Amino acid sequence: MGKPTGFMEVGRKESGYRPLQERIGDFGEVEQTLNEEDRKAQASRCMDCGIPFCHWACTVCSKIPEWQDALYRGDYKEAYEVLSSTNAFPEFTGRVCPALCEKSCVLNIHNEPVTIRENESAIVEKAFELGIVEPRVPEVRTGKKVAVIGSGPAGMSVADLLNQYGHTVTVYEADNAIGGLLRYGIPDFKLNKGLIDRRQNLFEAEGIEFLVNTKVGVDISKTELLKKYDAVCIAVGAMQPRDLPVEGRDSEGVHFAMEFLKQQNKVVRGEKIKEADRIIAENKNVLVIGGGDTGSDCVGTSIRQKAKSVTQIEIMPKPPKERMDNNPWPYWPNIMRTSSSHLEGCERRWSLATKKILSENGKVTGAEVVKVEWTKDESGKFVMNEVPGSNEIIKAELILLSMGFVHPEHEGLLDSLKVEYDNRGNVKTNALNDQTTVSKVFACGDAKSGASLVVRAIDSGRRTAENINTYLTTK
Repeated sequence: MGKPTGFMEVGRKESGYRPLQERIGDFGEVEQTLNEEDRKAQASRCMDCGIPFCHWACTVCSKIPEWQDALYRGDYKEAYEVLSSTNAFPEFTGRVCPALCEKSCVLNIHNEPVTIRENESAIVEKAFELGIVEPRVPEVRTGKKVAVIGSGPAGMSVADLLNQYGHTVTVYEADNAIGGLLRYGIPDFKLNKGLIDRRQNLFEAEGIEFLVNTKVGVDISKTELLKKYDAVCIAVGAMQPRDLPVEGRDSEGVHFAMEFLKQQNKVVRGEKIKEADRIIAENKNVLVIGGGDTGSDCVGTSIRQKAKSVTQIEIMPKPPKERMDNNPWPYWPNIMRTSSSHLEGCERRWSLATKKILSENGKVTGAEVVKVEWTKDESGKFVMNEVPGSNEIIKAELILLSMGFVHPEHEGLLDSLKVEYDNRGNVKTNALNDQTTVSKVFACGDAKSGASLVVRAIDSGRRTAENINTYLTTK
């Protein structure tokens, strides 16, 4: 522990965001950085608790007190080595993770947790700056070949560890660049895509092969895949969006959130989109249906596209500002959250259900919504009830559906592989080794568990890689 009294002498100091009028004019990262001395001071606040609840809450089991201490001492080499020992991509989680660790930090009892997420990001960037991060080329190759289908956080995680075990890994990506949702789902103002390119360059130097614009089942058949590789890992995510089955759903101007976000990310990347296919919020009233992170990303993107107004609605009740008695520390706090996008100008409303979508000449003009109340039945199950006479119209020329994802897309790859699905539509796997119902085919990340956090996808990839390694070395 670097400074036993640090948490008493130094208050929590966040990096904060770039000025509002500056950041909404571009897609650069909104978050600023602290200077090196301030960052070390923030690391000094880590208490080295007898029971590190931050470590307990972190999905990848990051050894947080250890690397906080190294950061405080200015030993970036040690800090990065400890940090990356459980997480191959701290530059991603340091930007987009909701920081489960901070919510369980002992100092969060007083709402002053250590700035763990920001410290993590600072360590990895300093490590790259100092040349600490170098390719780790395996000294021995096993002769075993593994195909990883999907290059999102789960796919990259499983590929990284399998490569370090000495297996020859090829990652297949259907899109024109790797990263999955990191690349095309998360806006550039939250995650600079140059970080993905930097990590890809490192992986390629370590021996991992990436094949983009390659659809498994089309460009390479199932038979050829299973014949060529000793093991196959499905890491395609859960990209089947939850739809809104109401009257007017097929009106022009109603899109899934991912259609909107992916297209804008491609534009930022420099790709050309046909004018007729462009989804644009400029001078339009935008309605975002769904109150999660993806919905927030739609808000920020719409504002940068110069929308006339942005409204975000959520079917669930408005969360409380502070923890309720039944939601104590160190558990995840179910409280109101406001993102940088919300601060940029957005009307947020709760307890609203969409009844139908309105249109004129086939083009969307708005949505009819109704207030709902949530009660519990005799079994304790929540029941939604519409409030009579509460119907109203929200004007909108662009409606973005951001209600989450139900499971991975079945049509195409998964159906051709003939894997079985569980009762939620996810790829069914053996709980002990992540193997699917198809011989030598494994699955990890959202494809097997449903849509979740980037940090959970990373952890799932690591666990599945260990299982695949066991399978290959004991086969």
